[in-house]
Amino acid sequence: MVANTERPKSFDTMVKYFLRYYKIPTKKDMDRLNAKMDRLETLISNANCRRSSGGYRSRFGNTASGVVLEVIKEAGDGIRFSELQDQTGFNEKKLRNIVFRLNKLGKIKPKSRGIYVHA
Repeated sequence: MVANTERPKSFDTMVKYFLRYYKIPTKKDMDRLNAKMDRLETLISNANCRRSSGGYRSRFGNTASGVVLEVIKEAGDGIRFSELQDQTGFNEKKLRNIVFRLNKLGKIKPKSRGIYVHA
């Protein structure tokens, strides 16, 4: 006769296995989720406060492309890339992508190297 060498499973171990197997969230999981939700709500409310208090969206339009297009329109005879970056506050990569897209759509055109005008 062969002796059973397995130890008996505790009730807690069986409950944990059951919860994991059927993917039932525990109190700890729910607490983590609530903490993440609180952080997201804080970030969203801070972002909304920044934009509504005289930020670029309230002055120019709903999109970053709209902001850049409006600044270029206001410049009239052309605006340098560095001035565009100063006025919009966008980082260089984002601004280059927006300028490329607006140029491709035909909304702006380069006057000379680094200077853009409304088309």
